[in-house]
Amino acid sequence: MKITEPPACPHCGDMTKKMEMPMEAAYDGSILYVCFNDDCPYFIKGWQWMWDNYRVKTSYRHRVNPVNGTTGPLPVWSKDAMKDRILS
Repeated sequence: MKITEPPACPHCGDMTKKMEMPMEAAYDGSILYVCFNDDCPYFIKGWQWMWDNYRVKTSYRHRVNPVNGTTGPLPVWSKDAMKDRILS
């Protein structure tokens, strides 16, 4: 299921943004739609969940792969991580 427009984040309702993936990323295609809302509950709760389960200081943002429609977490190591890759 190919997605051509940025969808809303199911966790906060904000529109996702088109993000260019690094060349070494293992995703289909070079673009993901990602929720960059710093107040998104998925992102906020992710810090504690990752610490409780893996003892790492990271979180994740909701992502959608526009090539195949899959969704899931995009790991981030800071509030600003990956924001420099936003295209729109």
